[in-house]
Amino acid sequence: MGHEKTLTGLIPALAGANLIYGPGMLESGIIFDFAQLVLDSEFIRMIKHVIRGFTVDDESLAVDVIKSVGTSGDFISQRHTLQHMQDHSQPQFMDRSRMEKWKAAGSRDSYRRALEKTRNILQNHQPEPLPEKVLADIRSIITETQNELCC
Repeated sequence: MGHEKTLTGLIPALAGANLIYGPGMLESGIIFDFAQLVLDSEFIRMIKHVIRGFTVDDESLAVDVIKSVGTSGDFISQRHTLQHMQDHSQPQFMDRSRMEKWKAAGSRDSYRRALEKTRNILQNHQPEPLPEKVLADIRSIITETQNELCC
């Protein structure tokens, strides 16, 4: 499912679309799943990361580091590696751990982790109240619509 969701978002985004349709939807939109919505938000973050593009210059290519380390050196311990390792997408629900570590942590797949996050959001999230002006505008729209439809 994740692969299909990613591709159906990535391909239009690469073509210039600015809207990704269907987060949280399953079965062609017949079913809506909050955990799928949370998981899809990760796919969308990763798609946006790709669409932003990548800087290609001497710094990002690490030309000087490659020259100084050589063919048999260690890149992991280089300051440049530490500074740039966060440039890649950092998924919250896809586990990139080795199999042994993943099993020891309970063998939770990405959907299970998204479901746990969803439950946490539903139980604990406290939304910031809308500004009074926005609430007044919404009330005005509702009142206007009710007047048009009712009388």
